[in-house]
Amino acid sequence: MKQPLFPTPADILAAHRRIAGIVQPTPLEISRPLCALTGAEVWLKLELAQVTGSFKIRGAANALRQLPATTHVVACSAGNHALGIAHTAAMIGTTATLVVPATASPAKIAALRRYPVEVVLHGTGYDAAEAEALRMAAEYGWHFISPYNDPLVIAGQGTLAVEIWQTLADIDVIVVAVGGGGLASGVGLWAKAMNPRVRVIGVQAAASAAMTAALRTGRVAPVADEPTLADGLAGNIATDTITLPILQQVLDEMLLVDEPAIARAMRWLIEEHHLIAEGSAAVPLAALLEQQISDLAGQRVVVLLCGRNVTAATLQQIFAIPSKD
Repeated sequence: MKQPLFPTPADILAAHRRIAGIVQPTPLEISRPLCALTGAEVWLKLELAQVTGSFKIRGAANALRQLPATTHVVACSAGNHALGIAHTAAMIGTTATLVVPATASPAKIAALRRYPVEVVLHGTGYDAAEAEALRMAAEYGWHFISPYNDPLVIAGQGTLAVEIWQTLADIDVIVVAVGGGGLASGVGLWAKAMNPRVRVIGVQAAASAAMTAALRTGRVAPVADEPTLADGLAGNIATDTITLPILQQVLDEMLLVDEPAIARAMRWLIEEHHLIAEGSAAVPLAALLEQQISDLAGQRVVVLLCGRNVTAATLQQIFAIPSKD
């Protein structure tokens, strides 16, 4: 059966039920330091508490749950999507081949190798890994699961927002990281269904900002893909991605943060909340700390912290960056 182009709120709710037992609910914690800084009521959605260390398990679980058990799946990833596929595949008995860049985080590669899956290191960035995964899917007849360009994956990511609304009724602003846009699409679709007046703000690393460029021009085109602490958001996006038209509908703002701001946000989270977040997860927080979001006073704000898979060496690096005066 052909999948619908855009997932609906009903699809997201069905995904929420479908992935129960694989995906665990994650905490929603108020941030007193951010409340004091912004004059808003700021909550942190701690998706970094997932068993794989990232929200990506939600979309992976929803997609795999709807495939025959005999399906051989192949996926490409900077690491977190692959971990979501690996964990779910191990639980339900699906065979999986996972293609990640040779330059991916060693922490993510080491975690992947603990699962009964085939791990293929290919290329020096996400784009090369995706090309290889698509080649393998075509050659061997395997089922390719995109980390973002898939309605089942998007619906799974949207279950994060279902959990938020189960805890907080009246939300004014949601701040979410954007790479390929799967998380922001799913969260945005649910948020706007619950309250069309919610401001959904996307944040991306300036060093690799394909979706920002696409939103500005209305079309996908290759952009510079520079090294970034937010490696999980890096890389170009498929020209036919369904996330672009979804984000055109649900995003109210799109912001960019630079590398020093990402590093400061990672360090701030350790110092103020004793939480470790990878660069991709710190991107929304960086926008708040850099005061790039206006009109927050008196608002109820939720910041999504989407993952924790970062190496000790990277943490040492961010602590070496001088604090902002």
